[in-house]
Amino acid sequence: MSTPEPRITWRVSSHSAGNGNCVEVGWRTSSHSAGNGGCVEVREVPGEVHVRDTKNRTGGELHLPREGWNAFLTTIRA
Repeated sequence: MSTPEPRITWRVSSHSAGNGNCVEVGWRTSSHSAGNGGCVEVREVPGEVHVRDTKNRTGGELHLPREGWNAFLTTIRA
């Protein structure tokens, strides 16, 4: 098993049963975050990118298809 990338924070899924059979989900903080709490976290799953607010991790996630995420990045970088 490879070592996870250092930028990724691994958290146990809230849907795990608490009996040792749990799922860990990897989130990484955006490299463009200012470090003042005004950050977003990103995780990649097959075919999608999920985004959430670090100040409200249970407040929901934005799920984008990979193509939509790439278009978003292209637009904000222009």
